[in-house]
Amino acid sequence: MTQQVSGSPFLKPFFLKTPVRVVRPLQQRRHTLPASEFRNLTPQDAISVFEIEREAFVSVSGECPLTLNEVLNFLGQCPELSLGWFEEGQLVAFIIGSGWDKERLSQEAMTRHVPNTPTVHIHVLSVHRHCRQQGKGSILLWRYLQYLRCLPGIRRALLICEDFLVPFYLKAGFKEKGPSAISVSNMHFQEMEYTLGGQAYARRNSGC
Repeated sequence: MTQQVSGSPFLKPFFLKTPVRVVRPLQQRRHTLPASEFRNLTPQDAISVFEIEREAFVSVSGECPLTLNEVLNFLGQCPELSLGWFEEGQLVAFIIGSGWDKERLSQEAMTRHVPNTPTVHIHVLSVHRHCRQQGKGSILLWRYLQYLRCLPGIRRALLICEDFLVPFYLKAGFKEKGPSAISVSNMHFQEMEYTLGGQAYARRNSGC
């Protein structure tokens, strides 16, 4: 038996195989939630997003990549550049991006969305504390990059990260662009770039 998982108009539905079992009528729940769903985030998801982000980053660096107001701002302006992973209706991991129109990221890119540009700035990738060490970050990042291939005009993704995360992004296919001009509370970052294939490549390889 298969279960259809739907997302936004931009996300191609996919199917999860689930075990077949007999459920007696008295045991059936009136309302069921999909076991696993990937979809664009909305401003209604902002509180859950910020709670996961705050727990993940404040304990390590003392800083959140995005404030709650910035999360609300990006999910209001460019929800199509976000992706959330939900399990039984609960957010377990997410990515938030925005548009950018320069070759390299600058301090301005941290709070600004530039529409109709070929570059996506990935602000944050975060996983709920109870779901870490399960490969969910890598899976979500792969799905997000494949999703970006299907968006018209998107040609690359940029992000900044601390040195210890560089191997993670290199393994995902990013390349180093060198030290970033952005600094936050005396923290320094490396800038990473992922080049997306053209539209023909996307249609052949991503099912767009």
